[in-house]
Amino acid sequence: MWHRDWKKILLKADSMKWIAGAVLLSVVEVYFAFYGAPEFIPPGLFAGLSGVTTVFAGIFRMRAQKEFEDADQ
Repeated sequence: MWHRDWKKILLKADSMKWIAGAVLLSVVEVYFAFYGAPEFIPPGLFAGLSGVTTVFAGIFRMRAQKEFEDADQ
């Protein structure tokens, strides 16, 4: 069952912003795997950054956001 404010959560929740960042970093890592990365970028850098970003998304997901009325439920 979807949350009744799913659109607001999707657009305003900090965790969703971090998840979007993790997805973007993963896409860059896959792109570089297929087409080659510039020499100054170490292999796996974006995969590692994606992992760190995912951890932050989890932290922000656990943190209740004040702008949602039922955030602590």
